[in-house]
Amino acid sequence: MPNQAPTQASPPRALRWAVAGSVIVMIAAGGLFYYASKMAAAKRQANHDEVLVTIHSHSCEPNALTVPAGRASFRIVNRSDRAVEWEILDGVLVIEERENIAPGLSQVINANLLPGDYAITCGLLSNPRGTLHVTPTAASDAAAKARPSMVAFVGPLSEFRVYLSSQSTALIKAVTALEQSIEAGDLSQAQALYLPARAAYQRLAPAAQRLGELDNSINARADYFEKREQDPAFVGFHRLEYALFQQRDLDGLAPLTQRLLTDVTTLKQQLLAQSLLPEQLVSIVVRNLNSIGDVHASSGEEERYSHSDLNGFAANLDAARKVVELLRPLLSKSAADLLPKIDSALAALDAQLNGFKVNDAYASYDSVSAEQRKQIADKAKALAAALDGIDPALGLCGL
Repeated sequence: MPNQAPTQASPPRALRWAVAGSVIVMIAAGGLFYYASKMAAAKRQANHDEVLVTIHSHSCEPNALTVPAGRASFRIVNRSDRAVEWEILDGVLVIEERENIAPGLSQVINANLLPGDYAITCGLLSNPRGTLHVTPTAASDAAAKARPSMVAFVGPLSEFRVYLSSQSTALIKAVTALEQSIEAGDLSQAQALYLPARAAYQRLAPAAQRLGELDNSINARADYFEKREQDPAFVGFHRLEYALFQQRDLDGLAPLTQRLLTDVTTLKQQLLAQSLLPEQLVSIVVRNLNSIGDVHASSGEEERYSHSDLNGFAANLDAARKVVELLRPLLSKSAADLLPKIDSALAALDAQLNGFKVNDAYASYDSVSAEQRKQIADKAKALAAALDGIDPALGLCGL
């Protein structure tokens, strides 16, 4: 019987699957490589306008940049011997930054920039800062009329925080002087120093009144207590006002002034610890002005013992004026037609109050007639109404 050729064994099934898998992996790898190449090419095309900035040990090169408004890309190359950061600054505010750029490497910063002049950091904090000038474009001019982003409010809110800090410091200083005059037993001096201390508080009142419990300790009138002036819980400014101007007696006031000093010191801490939303910046001032218009101007009850209501109204107006000042740049861009109405209302209330000044001091409120009080109330409400238009104009309604 002839010998038969041996039958060739077919590859094991596992081997066939392995070969097929290798082919699939190769195809997938090729596809991924092609995709990555296309993405890299697209990225290079998109970044063909990158601005190159080289950081050396003690400077940037170039140190003065000019770019058009809108999206800009900066490639930061670190030629120094340590990891560095690069920042774009608008005043004290960081607009964009890239941290920890390693020596010999580069990173890209993308920023949407508004027209204006900025500073740039150049590695070490001790290094001279560079400049970045951003020129306006047709697109940036159109965007300036649109609703600002929340970033636009960082500056006004930060500056309002500075205002709260400085006014709180002034309040603490004024209350300290008042305390010292009371401890010295000088009634006339204490009466004179009460007025600037009270005015310092009124400049903070729109924000301070958000802190209900603390504000009650500092600012509550006798009406809010069961035994009115005789209630042990009646403390703060109005308790001192009652003693200084109605009782005309300093006896027992030292602990009360010490308590007030503690409270206003705590007030500063809490005001700076609280966050304020953009839409609250105007609303707290509007609420304060409406209180003048609806209650305080007509009744004269707020400063019933010293009759120094006009001092308080003027201080409240200072706070309103500050908020307008902080928001004016935004309003000039987005609601320029609203500014004349606001400025007119500010000037009207200011003129009304200044009409009661004699030798740089406000008249006693018990000398202000009912008709004059109504005029003050009307102008306070008119200013509140004008300010009430700010949030809609800046797109903050409903936030």
